[in-house]
Formats: sequence, structure tokens, C-alpha cells
Amino acid sequence: KIAPIVSSEKAARIILKRWDKRFHRTADFLVIEGAHAGGHLGFSREQLTHLYEPDYDRQYEEEIRNIIACTNEYAVKYGTSIPVIVAGGIMNGQQTRHMLELGAAGIQVATPFVTTEECDAADAFKQAYVNARPEDIEIVTSPVGMPARAIHNPFLEKIALGKETITKCYRCLEKCNPAKVPYCITRALIDAVKGDVKNGLIFCGANTGRIHEMTTVHQLIQELIAETAV
Repeated sequence: KIAPIVSSEKAARIILKRWDKRFHRTADFLVIEGAHAGGHLGFSREQLTHLYEPDYDRQYEEEIRNIIACTNEYAVKYGTSIPVIVAGGIMNGQQTRHMLELGAAGIQVATPFVTTEECDAADAFKQAYVNARPEDIEIVTSPVGMPARAIHNPFLEKIALGKETITKCYRCLEKCNPAKVPYCITRALIDAVKGDVKNGLIFCGANTGRIHEMTTVHQLIQELIAETAV
């Protein structure tokens, strides 16, 4: 299965048009990742400055509709169905229901599942989510050159003061130059999820500050389903 992750109609149209023209096929499904998502973001820093303006979410809903419409054009052309999944900041059933009303076939949720008993991240990593306040969530610049969202910690403070020495390259990024990037993102992410939350990079979603306790996957799913049905 192939499924592009996009943040704009322009990106969706370029990808689907190229696949259509060069390979005579289309996507199996498509994911729209909004600016409230965790980790790497498909937006510029300038675009992210508008994130909390009163009309931002309503305007982005129009972008979601346009992406779905664009995807449907290729679904019709290929006589198939291309489900569109919306992601980024979805925390409850009310948001889920709204995305479905916009025309999405489903949702992608990550942040709330980190603080479940079943999540295999270290307890310290989960607790960092529980303890995080809204003001602790910040936009950082990843070594890949993209804005990313993470929880403020000593690691980010250290990186802000200067480059970290990289002793091993995992060759995870084709254009990454260990001699130039400020730190190894693979090592930083692995260290954090294994529990070293002071010396690792803690990626998270924009609404992590809404989480205040641990739960279970079963309970979380039941709540999402019940709230969506209301």
C-alpha cells in the first residue's frame, strides 16, 4: 500500500498528479497531517505563527475539504476509493466526529496513546507527557531542516547553546551530514523513548498539555467511540 502524508492541497495534487502521469496508479489512502501534530511538521515556521489565531482552524478545515476533493478526482479516474485520514491534535470524540463531518474516512491519533499502560515507551517518557504544561510545548528546528514539535527539556536547552558531538551515524537520512547537523535525531529520539528524557528529544502533539493521567488503550478507545457517537 502507498499513502502520502500531506498538509496542503498543493502537495496532494502534485503527488497524485505525478503518480498518475509517471506510474499510472494512485494512492491507496491519504493522510492529512495538520499543524497541531507532533514531531515533524509540513509547515513553515511563518505558517506556524498563525496557528493560534482565532480563525486558523476554520480556514484549515477548508484546506481539508480541498484535499479530499482533489483525492476524490483520482478515485473517480481510477474507479476506486481513496480513504482520507485526518491527523494532528485530535484528542477526543468531538474532534473525531467533526473530521468525519468534513468528509474524512477516519482519523489518525498518536499523542493520547502514549500515556496508556500498553504503550512500550519508558515510564519516564510517558510521565513527561503527563507533566507537560501547554507552555512546555515548543517548535524546534530538526536536523532535517523542518520545524518539529517537542516538549521543552534540558536537551533542547543544551542544543540551543551549541552543536552536539556526533560519534555514530545511523545513515537514516540521505542528506544528513554529521559534521554539520546540531545533533543526531535518531539517537535523540531513541534516548528519550527509552527513558532518558533529560538528554533526549521528546516529540509530542500540540495538545499534550491536556493529558493529566495514565489510561489504557481499551478505555481510550471506548471514550473516543462514545464521544463520537454523541
